[in-house]
Amino acid sequence: MTERSPAPGGLALVEALVNTLDIESGADSLDTAEGRARFGITRDEEAGQARALRESLRATLLAHAGHPPHREVTPLGELLAGAPLVVTVDQADGSAALVPADDRSLSARVAAAVAEALVAGTWTRLKACEAADCLWAYYDRSPAGRGRWCSMQVCGARAKMRRYRAKGA
Repeated sequence: MTERSPAPGGLALVEALVNTLDIESGADSLDTAEGRARFGITRDEEAGQARALRESLRATLLAHAGHPPHREVTPLGELLAGAPLVVTVDQADGSAALVPADDRSLSARVAAAVAEALVAGTWTRLKACEAADCLWAYYDRSPAGRGRWCSMQVCGARAKMRRYRAKGA
């Protein structure tokens, strides 16, 4: 959907999870065994939890871009509250990190990615496209951090064309 490069660090996982659903076509890669395997999802109940997490993340990424949620969702904090994380400390340099206690837990991996991004100052740069027929996740690398669309050539151009046509009507 976008020509942008993936988000940095653990945010690439969050971006990839949000982008498992193509809003325009309705195609959901979590419907396929291959799509679920990409996230370590092996059971149907895990797929349902992953979908809830995906949509809560999407609502949060819309908020990062200054937009209201696309629909009613379980708050992200509630979904991540039980994520098993542990603090690790590197003996060589003393650096610390929150890491999943269980690498098989998607919610723990997402929670660790969010924690990493908070420390790095990159969390709010992960956004969702404002186009209602897109809502694709993207990492905003613009200098001011005010990007609005996943793709200026597609979603941005469509929005600008709609505004232009509305002025002429």
